[in-house]
Amino acid sequence: MTAPLLSLTWTDHVTARQGFLVVDRLVRGVASGGLRMRPGCTLEEVAGLARGMSMKEALHYDPAGRYVPLGGAKGGIDCDPRDPGAYDLLVRYLRAMRPYIESCWTTGEDLGLSQDLVDRAAVEAGLVSSVQAVYPLLDDEAAARERLADAFAIEVDGIGLDELVGGCGVAESVLAALDLAGVPYTGTRVSVQGLGTMGGATARFLARAGLTVVAVADVKGTVANPDGLDVETLLAARDAHGTVDRAALRPADRELPGDAWLSADAEVLVPAAVSYAIDAADQGRIRARLIVEAANMPVLPAAEELLAARGVTVLPDVVVNSGTNAWWWWTLFGDIGADAQEAFGRTRRSMRALIGRVLERAEADGSTPRAAAHALAEDLLPVIAERYGHYR
Repeated sequence: MTAPLLSLTWTDHVTARQGFLVVDRLVRGVASGGLRMRPGCTLEEVAGLARGMSMKEALHYDPAGRYVPLGGAKGGIDCDPRDPGAYDLLVRYLRAMRPYIESCWTTGEDLGLSQDLVDRAAVEAGLVSSVQAVYPLLDDEAAARERLADAFAIEVDGIGLDELVGGCGVAESVLAALDLAGVPYTGTRVSVQGLGTMGGATARFLARAGLTVVAVADVKGTVANPDGLDVETLLAARDAHGTVDRAALRPADRELPGDAWLSADAEVLVPAAVSYAIDAADQGRIRARLIVEAANMPVLPAAEELLAARGVTVLPDVVVNSGTNAWWWWTLFGDIGADAQEAFGRTRRSMRALIGRVLERAEADGSTPRAAAHALAEDLLPVIAERYGHYR
């Protein structure tokens, strides 16, 4: 694996907390990747995420589309987003990273941060937008920005379209895999770690497709019901960080320890919260036959090897959670309009086709879906570089 184009560590002069930025590669001078905030965030973690962003961008390359995949990048801040000083720290980080955000790094929400919070802090840090580096690539900047703003203003049943589209992509990944395996939706049980932006939307789409969500986990623990949870009630009872108010639980809902989601009696497991959530020891407790990585890097390599040996399929993050990023650019570049059904339709078609290609390649190569996804991305990266130039 080649070294990233740029890797830096920033130390906050007020708190001595650290922040990181890694630009894996540039395409047409620009890289894309969100900004996360979590205690214990490291430069190594951010570098892995930036590399994953390069692959996510490449996997959605359509030579006929207006959206041209960008390079991959990622930012991270080592802080608990619930810390009283977290917002001020975010503003100082963005102010320090301003030269990169203005010139080459487009960013947005990731673990621990909402897009509204990033947008507000970006303005306070003196930025036009967290994605302003891409503006010179647009045919009509004003129309594109208006289209994206209109899309972000859309709500569907009380939840913003920007929050829903990523979960739509994750859910469609699950459904596509079940369809290819000939498994009916009815009777298929799901356990989800995390009920924030990605996990909450995933749970909604899967429940509406006819699957039964039997367990969800947040920072307070796991909520479970073998007969199925009332997903919409739980979504309505969340706080800004995805924590469910336990007063909303029904009498038959059970409160279990935080790691109980791992061993839930379910066919599908969706880790949708933190990285490195499943290690070699944890994997032995998993009963599910399909793990769908809504979070970034939740399954450690040693665990994945053991899971594969016992026939558990892991659909990788670089495919599964790429829908949000693609939707941003489809909308901004004008491949789709500011319309929920258009967004969901494009996301479903794209994710279903991508899952099909990945599983077909894995079967042909005798490899894991992750290895197949990486192989597909590695095939596309030089094609993109040849068309738009090399920036290493």
